[in-house]
Amino acid sequence: MRPGSCRGNALRWRVGCTGLAACLVLLMVSIARGQPLGSPDSDAPGDAMIQRWLAARSARIERAISADLTPHDATRQALLRAEYLHMLGLDPLPMQAPLSTTVTGRIDGDGFVVEMLHYQSVPGLYVTANLWRPADAPPGVRHPAIVYVCGHSARGRDGNKTAFQDQGIWFARHGYVCLVVDTLQLGEIAATHHGTYREGRWWWQSRGYTPAGVECWNGIRGIDLLCEREDVDGDRIGVTGISGGGAATFWIAAADERVKVAVPVSGMADLGAYVQGRCINGHCDCMFMVNTFQWPWTRIATLVAPRPLLFVNSDTDPIFPMDANERVAAILERAYALHGAGDRFDALVSRGGHAYRADIRAGAYRFLNTHLKDDPRPVTDGEVDLVDERGAVTAHPIPPERLRVFRTDSDIPTDQRNTTIDEHFVPIGSPQIPSPGGFDAWQAGLRDALRRVTFRALPENPTALPPVERIAAGPWRVESEPGLFVHLLPPDAATLAKAKRHRLVVRDGAAAAPPAQGEDTAEWLLDPRGVGQGGWTTRNPPNHVERSMALLGDSVAAGRVRDTLAAVAAIRAADSDRAAPLPIEVAGAGGGGLVAAYAAVFAPMVDAVDLVDPPPTHMATDAPALLNVLRVADVPMLLGLLAPRPLTIRTATPEPFAATEAVYAAAGASNRLDVSTGVAAGGSSR
Repeated sequence: MRPGSCRGNALRWRVGCTGLAACLVLLMVSIARGQPLGSPDSDAPGDAMIQRWLAARSARIERAISADLTPHDATRQALLRAEYLHMLGLDPLPMQAPLSTTVTGRIDGDGFVVEMLHYQSVPGLYVTANLWRPADAPPGVRHPAIVYVCGHSARGRDGNKTAFQDQGIWFARHGYVCLVVDTLQLGEIAATHHGTYREGRWWWQSRGYTPAGVECWNGIRGIDLLCEREDVDGDRIGVTGISGGGAATFWIAAADERVKVAVPVSGMADLGAYVQGRCINGHCDCMFMVNTFQWPWTRIATLVAPRPLLFVNSDTDPIFPMDANERVAAILERAYALHGAGDRFDALVSRGGHAYRADIRAGAYRFLNTHLKDDPRPVTDGEVDLVDERGAVTAHPIPPERLRVFRTDSDIPTDQRNTTIDEHFVPIGSPQIPSPGGFDAWQAGLRDALRRVTFRALPENPTALPPVERIAAGPWRVESEPGLFVHLLPPDAATLAKAKRHRLVVRDGAAAAPPAQGEDTAEWLLDPRGVGQGGWTTRNPPNHVERSMALLGDSVAAGRVRDTLAAVAAIRAADSDRAAPLPIEVAGAGGGGLVAAYAAVFAPMVDAVDLVDPPPTHMATDAPALLNVLRVADVPMLLGLLAPRPLTIRTATPEPFAATEAVYAAAGASNRLDVSTGVAAGGSSR
């Protein structure tokens, strides 16, 4: 490693730890006007219940922050960093291929030089950036460096980096090398940060994908780029940005210890604000990791300690409210004190809304100067050459089109993967078909993996009998979780008395399963959470309930799996007067069928599964969203977990289920799997 390069190299750190920004949805003009984030929904019958449940879950998770406010434990910190990378979709790490940095233009200005360049954070993922450096710097001088991560300011083909050129100018004039990077959505090759916010890409949850992971990785590779430069001191690197860039500052600094100083501006609240305060409605998906391990949100920030951190916010910012700001700052003060580094943390609160102001710029620059240049003097020139948005036309020190990396559309590389990176960034798990005699171990390993990253909220005994209110001539109310009730419609008493088996049909409000065949079957109908009388208000955007679930390490579909397990337990309890319990079959159509099947994976008392037209992949738009399930395996392989129990799959497209057949064969249960094209008409509707 050459002298002056980044000691504590990121790749070496990541291997040692693991073995192993973000986007603001509200338009800036709407934020400036204080656009309300919305009152709690109240139009649907299940609104109040699900809001109480979300509030209780978020409060419970946030209380776990007490575990972080203990003396520093290096082993625990390493475990937390590994979990953190997983939740960003960075486990396994993307390919660390050559950056292929390419400079496409240069401007010599007053005290600065700016280069237009791009690099590839992974092959085909082009990061467009402006690199600002001091003019006429003596040869051999190594400067401190800044990765500036942009907030979301629409600049079209010029990229949102051009809206923050004043930051690059100031840093270059004051002896820094500053890399200002475009975000994925508002860069010169525009992709999306709004997959679950408004685009219906619920498979992002199943994939474990978040644009926050891309922004974090782009920033890490930006540090790699800086460390390759002869004019950068790799031991003096800071990261800063506002809004989405404030969140990305946390992502990068928490992930990469080469960041020596972090100054996030308006970039973090907590679960109380995001979920209970509905601030999630004002943010797009890249503000959030997939909270698989159910972290209190401030834990992300504690990973920066004991490195210097200035936590900046504004007192009337509607999407980063002050009550959350005070809670986060208080936790960070205690965390830094426990590291013996209380002098390395500070908080700055500016008067005003969601924006930069003179005190924010001066405070941020001074903090960075103090810790990267050992220069604590007040900053008096932070208001020079600013981008001015006060008039009808925004005034830029440098015309934005001059800062483009790709001058024309025809210059954009044809091999770019920016616009489809969500389909590639997090790989899909592909376990091997079990070998002869190896099925039991294969099944146990895969089931444990699902419990760890997809069904983490499953109770230790998932089929314990829940409280049940039996209502005569009507659906039973089953309390599948504290405060959350679902409706289970039983068969009539006469049918139940002569039944030889139970059949539980899981309804999802869309497709309907065929009715039970034969008079000896007692059919039960389950409306899990979000269906029927438990339905809640859904507006696209912002999909408040569904997106909040991911912030709590859960998903609607995983909750429905728990509801199904509770219903199975209630049905088993209904057999208490029989000499022997009746067999239980679970069934469902479409996504409801997969919910039923996954419940059966964790319920040995289920004897058989009947599926009608199940989605063959969790990438399908009608598949239930389950956190990280695709990182374990896809539908056909996971249905093999049901072996050797009888499984019927009635589908017009049987080909994708060849993997299910192979697993059943490995389990010696081929005769218990029926994949057929005969789909019965009609459905259960009572």
